[in-house]
Amino acid sequence: MKYEAATPEEYIAQLPEDRKEVVEKLRAIIKQNLPEGFEEGINYNMLGYYVPHSIYPSGYHCDPKLPLPFMNVASQKNSVNVYHSGIYAIPEIHDWFVSEYPKHAKRKLDMGKSCIRFKKMDDIPYELIAELCRKITVDNWIKTYEKNIKR
Repeated sequence: MKYEAATPEEYIAQLPEDRKEVVEKLRAIIKQNLPEGFEEGINYNMLGYYVPHSIYPSGYHCDPKLPLPFMNVASQKNSVNVYHSGIYAIPEIHDWFVSEYPKHAKRKLDMGKSCIRFKKMDDIPYELIAELCRKITVDNWIKTYEKNIKR
């Protein structure tokens, strides 16, 4: 599902009632746990957490007008998804998350390269998402991006 919004508040206001509480809770956890320097806004029509141009003027290599993306939250048709670029770019973070997930959730992990899909709203491992947020600082993310992703 695609939502047109200019702010996180506008994005959340458009969500179905059963998704609002979940997305608001994910948003609060992410904001409380992301290291200093990341900013929140709308990125790719989702809640976005990124390195602003004031810290990384080069922006995203695919479109330098965009800030360097790091994390997103989206309400899709069948799930609420958390996208985390560190899971995609850093094998140790991926392996850690995959091994920790069963300790925090009852259901099987449904994950793509950077996308974690939550189809059952009552089984979102909020504490694990909080820990994931704390794993990478802005400086670490920029170094990882420049080393592994930017070409």
